Amino acid sequence: MAEQHDLMGGRLHLYKRGDGKFWQCSTYLGGRNHRASTKEESLSHAKDFAEDWYLELRGKQRRGELKNEKTFKQASEQFLHEYEIITQGERNAQYVKGHGINLRVHLLPFLGDKGLSEITPGLVQEYRIHRSKTSKTGKPPARSTLHHEVVTLRQVLKTANRHGWLQFLPDLSPPYKTSGKVGHRAWFSPTEYRTLYMATRKRAQQPLNNRWKHVCEQLHDYVLFMGNTGLRPDEAGRLQYRDVKVVRDRDSDETILEIEVRGKRGVGFCKSTTGAVRPFMRLRKRNKPKPEDLIFPGGAQRELFNTILDEEGLKFDRDGNRRTAYSLRHTYICIRLMEGADIYQIAKNCRTSVEMIEKYYAVHLKTTLDASAINVRKPKIKRETPRVLTAEDA
Repeated sequence: MAEQHDLMGGRLHLYKRGDGKFWQCSTYLGGRNHRASTKEESLSHAKDFAEDWYLELRGKQRRGELKNEKTFKQASEQFLHEYEIITQGERNAQYVKGHGINLRVHLLPFLGDKGLSEITPGLVQEYRIHRSKTSKTGKPPARSTLHHEVVTLRQVLKTANRHGWLQFLPDLSPPYKTSGKVGHRAWFSPTEYRTLYMATRKRAQQPLNNRWKHVCEQLHDYVLFMGNTGLRPDEAGRLQYRDVKVVRDRDSDETILEIEVRGKRGVGFCKSTTGAVRPFMRLRKRNKPKPEDLIFPGGAQRELFNTILDEEGLKFDRDGNRRTAYSLRHTYICIRLMEGADIYQIAKNCRTSVEMIEKYYAVHLKTTLDASAINVRKPKIKRETPRVLTAEDA
């Protein structure tokens, strides 16, 4: 039988667990059990620790500091357990993993020991300030980064609310800067895009070293493929040869690619422009793949891609936005809009929403403005000067 001692009139218990070497202490206070390890092997030292611990808890109870509620850490554990199971197959694994990283690295160190009722709009604002001051890079995190962390925080609080641990959700919206500056995504204008693919073509034909010829050819076809399909880089990275078919489109009477896309929103479909057909045919001929092989196993060869951008002066746009492989998707959307494509069809083909396109793409394209509607003039109505009535008229 485990050795046990009762202290403080039986309200405090000192005991050992099995073959454990340290004494443990426990008490029932404020409607719940409290336990702690004394980290002591000596019974006399363990008694001193346990009594001090108990008296500290009593002091917290009198001051109203003793929490009788779930903590943010406990709610986080419940959220991660539920979310991973419920969204299995519905959400990208990396997206699910991102919630866990946000909690472990940023949210739990700041909020972990807080009771759920203590998480107020003011405390969340303090968290935003804390993140801005303690960034490892020396500059505050991007607006989107902080937004994703608050999304994780909101999901945890919703979990607590569903389980009855939290009566209502606090307002987590950022004060002062409720609507950020409306900007556009970094993209390549038609002239810049031509400069880019001419540079990748030249590098593919004349590599600096013959060992890199295959990589240069892959990058050239990647740029053309992405600029004519509008795929996200992660979608292109999952694309297999069996997901792409060369077809004769009956609506446009053109040869295009029909692509089965597996991305963050599950399975979707995309129809390319004719410009994607020849790069895909070259990829298939060059690599002699099996149906299940990845089309771009090495991604976009980021280092070579960035080198060419730097050489051509295309790494940043005029507003200082950094261009990446994602900019090829933005280029596809913008050029299609400039050529008069229907915005709803573009949204469906790119697996996004009309709202997102209007906010980040259409806002800066002059071709989306209809001068005939803006400069319309209403015809002036010729009005007669009213005649003054005289006594004879009466």
